[in-house]
Amino acid sequence: MTSVAAKSAAKMHPPLHVAGTPGEGARPRPPAGAILLRPERPVQGTTPVPDRSPAGLVRRWLKLNMQAIRATALGALAIGLFILAWHVVTVNRMDLYVRFLNVPSPEQVLESARTAFSTSAFFDHIVMSCRRIFLGFALAALVAVPLGLLMGRFALLKEFVFPVCEVLRPIPAIAWVPMAIMLWPTNEQSIVFITFLGAFFPILLNTLHGMANVDEVLVRAARCLGASERATFREVYFPAVLPQVFTGLTVGMGVAWVSLIAAEMISGQFGIGYFTWEAYSLVQYPDIALGMITIGVLGLASSFLIRLVGRAVTPWSRAK
Repeated sequence: MTSVAAKSAAKMHPPLHVAGTPGEGARPRPPAGAILLRPERPVQGTTPVPDRSPAGLVRRWLKLNMQAIRATALGALAIGLFILAWHVVTVNRMDLYVRFLNVPSPEQVLESARTAFSTSAFFDHIVMSCRRIFLGFALAALVAVPLGLLMGRFALLKEFVFPVCEVLRPIPAIAWVPMAIMLWPTNEQSIVFITFLGAFFPILLNTLHGMANVDEVLVRAARCLGASERATFREVYFPAVLPQVFTGLTVGMGVAWVSLIAAEMISGQFGIGYFTWEAYSLVQYPDIALGMITIGVLGLASSFLIRLVGRAVTPWSRAK
């Protein structure tokens, strides 16, 4: 009777087993159904030593920058295919409804570039356009960003200013040229003014869009913690809007170049836009293509510089 009770108790209460630690040596495996009072710890593996050899560093760099390398390679391939197609249609003088009879070939443009870069006149045109774009774009950023922040924060100011901006925004830069000539005493000031208008509206609208997307929970939390209006602007609104501001700056730079070239073609006496229009007037087709390529390269470089500064100033936006 006693043995039967003991057997039934053993079935109801499985034996206890205390697992050993890695430093206590090997222990026998616990019987099936045993309760572990102290589970066995897994043996910690050794941390792999990073490869410091030149080949290992190269492999690590390639792994970290693979996406950027792939994007660069695809971009270079696309540009190469574009130049190849340009060469084929211009050398063969194709007429595919779009006529390439008088379009210069890449070789002719390269020869024109060699001639242009051998003198200082072409560089003077580039410097003048860069100076105008810097002045107009800087003035637009200094006015549009604070105005957009204030309009996004105070509804009364937005209701007063925004309708005027929406009426003026669709007017193209070319339409502003006669008015700018009448408003400003010199052609130089009128060209800078037109460049300012081209960059102003994209920067303003993107700043307004960023202010509208600020999380109100963060604003209420800052006010509950006793933050003043100035501190809320500095610690909540401005960091949240800054990525959108740099997006507006990038877009505004592109529109500013479009406005600048239009103004230089009509009323300028120097600049890369004037160089391109003068080449058309003198029937120098390779110089037209050279001017267009120069405009594209300058616009790409200035937009890339803004994006580079934006990534450095807003590291939190890259984590999203």
